[in-house]
Amino acid sequence: MPATDRDTPAKSQETRLFLFLVVCLFPLLSITLVGGYGFFIWFMQMLIGPPGPPS
Repeated sequence: MPATDRDTPAKSQETRLFLFLVVCLFPLLSITLVGGYGFFIWFMQMLIGPPGPPS
């Protein structure tokens, strides 16, 4: 099926959305998830102590 002028805005919008997801959203989401997990581990160690056998 040949491409028409009607398909062009949708394709450019998809391309911009893809670039936004890859360049902005996924890196920010991964930083947030890793940072949140690190904060959770740090906070739990404050409450129950570090892992390992008790001294």
